[in-house]
Amino acid sequence: MVTEKTIREILSEVKDPEIPVLSLEDMGIIRDITISSPTEIIVTITPTYSGCPAMDTIADDIESALMEAGFSPTVKTTLDPPWTTDWMSEEGRKKLEDYGIAPPQKGSHNKRSLFGKAPEVRCPHCKSMNTAMLSQFGSTPCKSLYKCQDCFEPFDYFKCI
Repeated sequence: MVTEKTIREILSEVKDPEIPVLSLEDMGIIRDITISSPTEIIVTITPTYSGCPAMDTIADDIESALMEAGFSPTVKTTLDPPWTTDWMSEEGRKKLEDYGIAPPQKGSHNKRSLFGKAPEVRCPHCKSMNTAMLSQFGSTPCKSLYKCQDCFEPFDYFKCI
Protein backbone atom coordinates (compact mmCIF):
# COMPACT_ATOMS: atom_id res chain seq x y z
CA MET A 1 0.00 0.00 0.00
CA VAL A 2 1.50 3.31 -1.07
CA THR A 3 1.26 6.21 1.39
CA GLU A 4 1.95 9.92 1.28
CA LYS A 5 4.95 9.25 3.52
CA THR A 6 6.38 6.88 0.88
CA ILE A 7 5.95 9.52 -1.82
CA ARG A 8 7.48 12.23 0.36
CA GLU A 9 10.49 9.98 1.04
CA ILE A 10 11.03 9.62 -2.72
CA LEU A 11 10.59 13.36 -3.27
CA SER A 12 12.97 14.20 -0.40
CA GLU A 13 15.76 13.16 -2.78
CA VAL A 14 14.68 15.68 -5.46
CA LYS A 15 16.86 18.78 -5.16
CA ASP A 16 16.09 22.39 -5.97
CA PRO A 17 17.86 23.05 -9.31
CA GLU A 18 19.01 26.53 -8.25
CA ILE A 19 20.12 25.55 -4.73
CA PRO A 20 21.12 21.87 -4.95
CA VAL A 21 21.82 21.58 -1.24
CA LEU A 22 18.06 21.89 -0.62
CA SER A 23 15.36 19.34 -1.37
CA LEU A 24 11.93 20.36 -2.57
CA GLU A 25 10.69 19.36 0.88
CA ASP A 26 13.24 21.75 2.48
CA MET A 27 11.94 24.53 0.23
CA GLY A 28 8.32 23.83 1.16
CA ILE A 29 7.08 23.96 -2.43
CA ILE A 30 5.37 20.54 -2.37
CA ARG A 31 1.87 21.55 -1.31
CA ASP A 32 -0.15 18.37 -1.75
CA ILE A 33 0.16 14.72 -2.69
CA THR A 34 -2.90 12.82 -3.91
CA ILE A 35 -2.78 9.07 -4.41
CA SER A 36 -5.40 8.33 -7.09
CA SER A 37 -4.56 4.63 -7.40
CA PRO A 38 -1.69 2.37 -6.36
CA THR A 39 0.41 3.83 -9.19
CA GLU A 40 -1.20 7.19 -10.05
CA ILE A 41 0.15 10.09 -8.01
CA ILE A 42 -0.74 13.79 -8.28
CA VAL A 43 1.80 16.20 -6.80
CA THR A 44 0.79 19.85 -6.39
CA ILE A 45 3.59 22.38 -6.16
CA THR A 46 3.72 26.12 -5.54
CA PRO A 47 6.50 28.21 -7.14
CA THR A 48 8.63 30.35 -4.88
CA TYR A 49 7.49 33.30 -6.99
CA SER A 50 5.40 33.72 -10.14
CA GLY A 51 7.52 33.16 -13.22
CA CYS A 52 10.23 31.17 -11.41
CA PRO A 53 12.30 29.72 -14.27
CA ALA A 54 13.09 26.55 -12.31
CA MET A 55 9.48 25.30 -12.11
CA ASP A 56 9.58 23.31 -15.37
CA THR A 57 12.78 21.61 -14.24
CA ILE A 58 11.29 20.92 -10.81
CA ALA A 59 8.16 19.36 -12.35
CA ASP A 60 10.32 17.23 -14.68
CA ASP A 61 12.51 16.10 -11.75
CA ILE A 62 9.44 15.14 -9.68
CA GLU A 63 8.02 13.15 -12.59
CA SER A 64 11.35 11.40 -13.20
CA ALA A 65 11.82 10.44 -9.54
CA LEU A 66 8.32 9.02 -9.27
CA MET A 67 8.49 7.21 -12.63
CA GLU A 68 11.79 5.59 -11.58
CA ALA A 69 9.96 4.33 -8.48
CA GLY A 70 7.22 2.79 -10.66
CA PHE A 71 4.53 5.46 -10.39
CA SER A 72 2.56 7.35 -13.01
CA PRO A 73 2.83 10.95 -11.78
CA THR A 74 1.05 14.15 -12.67
CA VAL A 75 2.47 17.46 -11.44
CA LYS A 76 0.14 20.41 -10.97
CA THR A 77 1.04 23.97 -10.09
CA THR A 78 -0.99 26.21 -7.82
CA LEU A 79 -0.43 29.86 -6.98
CA ASP A 80 -2.96 29.96 -4.17
CA PRO A 81 -1.94 30.31 -1.47
CA PRO A 82 1.26 31.98 -2.61
CA TRP A 83 4.53 30.46 -1.40
CA THR A 84 6.23 32.12 1.53
CA THR A 85 9.69 31.66 3.01
CA ASP A 86 7.90 30.66 6.22
CA TRP A 87 7.23 27.31 4.49
CA MET A 88 10.96 26.50 4.41
CA SER A 89 11.99 23.83 6.90
CA GLU A 90 14.34 24.58 9.79
CA GLU A 91 16.69 21.97 8.35
CA GLY A 92 16.55 23.79 5.01
CA ARG A 93 17.43 27.11 6.66
CA LYS A 94 20.44 25.50 8.31
CA LYS A 95 21.52 23.88 5.03
CA LEU A 96 21.32 27.29 3.33
CA GLU A 97 23.54 28.92 5.92
CA ASP A 98 26.02 26.03 5.85
CA TYR A 99 26.09 26.39 2.04
CA GLY A 100 26.97 30.10 2.36
CA ILE A 101 23.55 31.66 1.73
CA ALA A 102 21.93 33.63 4.53
CA PRO A 103 18.52 32.05 5.18
CA PRO A 104 15.37 34.16 5.14
CA GLN A 105 14.38 35.64 8.44
CA LYS A 106 11.36 34.17 10.20
CA GLY A 107 8.09 36.03 9.98
CA SER A 108 8.52 36.74 6.28
CA HIS A 109 7.54 39.98 4.60
CA ASN A 110 10.15 42.48 5.74
CA LYS A 111 8.23 45.74 6.09
CA ARG A 112 11.43 47.77 6.57
CA SER A 113 11.90 47.52 2.81
CA LEU A 114 8.93 49.89 2.47
CA PHE A 115 11.08 52.58 4.05
CA GLY A 116 14.20 51.88 2.00
CA LYS A 117 15.99 49.99 4.77
CA ALA A 118 17.65 46.69 3.93
CA PRO A 119 17.03 43.82 6.34
CA GLU A 120 19.72 43.14 8.92
CA VAL A 121 21.23 39.86 7.80
CA ARG A 122 23.74 37.63 9.59
CA CYS A 123 26.82 36.61 7.63
CA PRO A 124 26.70 32.87 6.96
CA HIS A 125 30.52 32.73 7.06
CA CYS A 126 31.57 34.48 10.29
CA LYS A 127 28.07 35.00 11.81
CA SER A 128 28.56 38.79 12.13
CA MET A 129 25.55 41.09 11.90
CA ASN A 130 27.79 43.82 10.45
CA THR A 131 26.64 43.34 6.86
CA ALA A 132 25.48 45.54 4.01
CA MET A 133 23.31 44.93 0.97
CA LEU A 134 25.24 45.51 -2.25
CA SER A 135 22.37 44.79 -4.60
CA GLN A 136 18.68 43.95 -4.25
CA PHE A 137 19.34 41.21 -6.81
CA GLY A 138 21.78 38.33 -6.28
CA SER A 139 22.63 35.20 -8.23
CA THR A 140 18.92 34.48 -8.77
CA PRO A 141 15.89 36.82 -8.54
CA CYS A 142 14.91 35.35 -5.16
CA LYS A 143 18.18 36.44 -3.55
CA SER A 144 19.90 39.74 -2.65
CA LEU A 145 23.67 40.26 -2.70
CA TYR A 146 25.27 41.20 0.62
CA LYS A 147 28.81 41.72 1.91
CA CYS A 148 30.09 41.19 5.42
CA GLN A 149 31.88 44.26 6.79
CA ASP A 150 33.91 42.09 9.20
CA CYS A 151 35.17 39.15 7.12
CA PHE A 152 34.64 40.99 3.77
CA GLU A 153 33.01 37.95 2.16
CA PRO A 154 30.14 38.49 -0.26
CA PHE A 155 27.09 36.25 0.14
CA ASP A 156 23.54 35.80 -1.07
CA TYR A 157 20.57 36.41 1.18
CA PHE A 158 17.42 34.44 0.39
CA LYS A 159 14.77 37.17 0.33
CA CYS A 160 11.68 36.93 2.52
CA ILE A 161 8.55 36.48 0.51
